[in-house]
Amino acid sequence: MTSLTAETILAAYRIGVFPMADSAEDTDLYWVEPERRGIFPLDAFHVPKRLAKTIRKMPFRVTVDTAFRQVIRECASPRGDREDTWINDIILERYGELHDMGYAHSVECWDGDELAGGLYGLAFESVFCGESMFTRVTDASKIALVYLVARLIRGGFTLLDAQFMNPHLATFGATEISRLDYLARLKQGLQHKGNFYSLGDGVTGAEILQSITQTS
Repeated sequence: MTSLTAETILAAYRIGVFPMADSAEDTDLYWVEPERRGIFPLDAFHVPKRLAKTIRKMPFRVTVDTAFRQVIRECASPRGDREDTWINDIILERYGELHDMGYAHSVECWDGDELAGGLYGLAFESVFCGESMFTRVTDASKIALVYLVARLIRGGFTLLDAQFMNPHLATFGATEISRLDYLARLKQGLQHKGNFYSLGDGVTGAEILQSITQTS
C-alpha cells in the first residue's frame, strides 16, 4: 500500500475502513475494519463538571485548521507511557494532502504562542472520523474535543467516529457499537451534508457549553 493515494483513503472511509501502520518506522499500511466501533452520540455527549468549569475560564485560545501538520506530527510523537505510534510517514503525507483537499481538519489549543494540545480527523458528508489527539498542557486535548463536538453539532453532522473505545473516551459518553450498526449509521451520514465551518471565531466557553447540554 505504499502507492496509496489520498483519494483511495477517502473512499475507504466512506465504506467503513481506515488505514494504520504497525509503527512509525513501518513503510507500509494495512486496512482496519473493527468488529466493534467506538462512536460519540452527538446528542448524548458528556462534559464532566470539572472540565466545564475549566472551559468557562477559557484557558486556551482555540483555533481550527491553523496548524494541521504540526498537530499530526505531535500526535505521532512518542510521549508518556506510549513509546510507539501507528502514524508513519505515509499517513503524515497522505493526511496532509487530505487537509489540502479540505477533508482533514485539526482543532488546536494554544497557550500563548505554544501549541498546548489538539486533535485531527477526517470530515466528509455529515461524518467526522476522529484520528488522534495529543496534549502538552492539562486538559488541552479534552477541550479540543469539546470544541470539536460543538462545531459538529452546529454544523449538522450526524456521526462522530472514535474508532476504538477506551475508558477515557467513555467519560465523554462514547459508546461501542457493532460493525453492522456502524455501517448503517455511516450510510445515513453519507446522505446528509455537514458544515465543518459553521462555528465562527471568538465563541466563548460558555457558548460552547450551551450547545452541548449533557454534563456530569
